[in-house]
Amino acid sequence: MKQVFLIQAHKDPSQLNALVEQLRDDDFLIYVNLDRKCDIDPAVVSPHARLVRERIDVHWGSFSQVQAVLHSLTQIVAEVPAFDKVVFLSAQDFPLLSNARLKAELARLRGHELLDSVAIGPAPGQWAANYRYQYFCADHAATPLRLACGAANVLLRVTGRRRRLPGGMRPYGGSSWWAMSRECVTALLARIQEEPRLLRFFRTVTCPDELFFQTLVMNSRFAGRVLGHNFRYIEWPAQGARNPKVLDEDDFDRIAASHAHFCRKIDSRASAGLLRKLQALRGRVDG
Repeated sequence: MKQVFLIQAHKDPSQLNALVEQLRDDDFLIYVNLDRKCDIDPAVVSPHARLVRERIDVHWGSFSQVQAVLHSLTQIVAEVPAFDKVVFLSAQDFPLLSNARLKAELARLRGHELLDSVAIGPAPGQWAANYRYQYFCADHAATPLRLACGAANVLLRVTGRRRRLPGGMRPYGGSSWWAMSRECVTALLARIQEEPRLLRFFRTVTCPDELFFQTLVMNSRFAGRVLGHNFRYIEWPAQGARNPKVLDEDDFDRIAASHAHFCRKIDSRASAGLLRKLQALRGRVDG
């Protein structure tokens, strides 16, 4: 069955096209979502990829990140009548498995949602990120909304109150990068059409891309299909760091032993030596 790869890109068209080339396969469909404010000319994007038509000016930590993905998923579902999963990637990801092995792995995981997910809360084993939704965030919104959110936060703190998720949902969070089935994606898109309050709520959440999909999926009939693992190798330089480490040649052994499907964060210059090793790793004979 077809697999769809959705690549989010904002710089370095050569690196983007190199990733598209790595994933070229008759059984793979590749979509590219270009940040509207980036300087990549859509005309230079590989012809082996389809472009997401409705581009969004994406800002880190804002709802624009979720909005860009939702526009992409809407187009994919409309254009591709049958596929197994949408695999959401950054243009700074790199596949660790050959396409044949990647197809086999995704086939083995059919019926599962590959979503890094943990309950949000104060209990042991939970993620202490309640503040992300309990207060309003509108850092990149127009001035009137920013002022309104600031005033609302003052009132919340003075009265000791906190925002709650709509409909009594339990909050979940995790990595922005995932792979979800067509069935799960279409159900999610249908739900936000039926419940517009969900989008209204998450528009004023801090870093909603790390909460939105986890919360909606884990509060749905698909929760039992979630593996809690997105099969990505990522290194964080320190607890609470804003960005993951840019991987280099010294990381190769750990990456190769990780059993991940993709690694990130890759930079075409800083990771040049690593990329040569990863390309050789993908080319090894299976088994």
